[in-house]
Amino acid sequence: MNLLFYLKTLYMLNTVRILLGLILFVAGIGHLTFSRHAFQAQVPPWVPMNPDLVVVLSGIVEILLGASLIFLVKQRMTVGWIVATFFVLVFPGNIAQLTEHRNSFGLDTDLKRWLRLPFQFVLIFLTLWSTGAWQKWKRK
Repeated sequence: MNLLFYLKTLYMLNTVRILLGLILFVAGIGHLTFSRHAFQAQVPPWVPMNPDLVVVLSGIVEILLGASLIFLVKQRMTVGWIVATFFVLVFPGNIAQLTEHRNSFGLDTDLKRWLRLPFQFVLIFLTLWSTGAWQKWKRK
């Protein structure tokens, strides 16, 4: 493998991992502050907890996961699997927003809400790819 190619790939992996961490961190802050009400629209009605509590708790988790993606470099593969699992666990909220026809984050039509759903899989893929978790799992 060409050394330059390796270095470019490593740079790209780290850049994506850090960007995902920043996105999660800022989203977590949003859960606790400026987007709190908007995130409540994504809490499915069948969740047996107060929607505001769910938003606050998930915001704290997102802050921790975002910081972990950025700073826990030696544990990045484990963190990658944990973050990917988190993205899977919150996916029902995106489905609830669609099925309940809840407007938030500019998703004010069913078409927009449908188009948003595949991006969760993109987040999962980028997380596993940028942390090396997918590559390590493939080698086993």
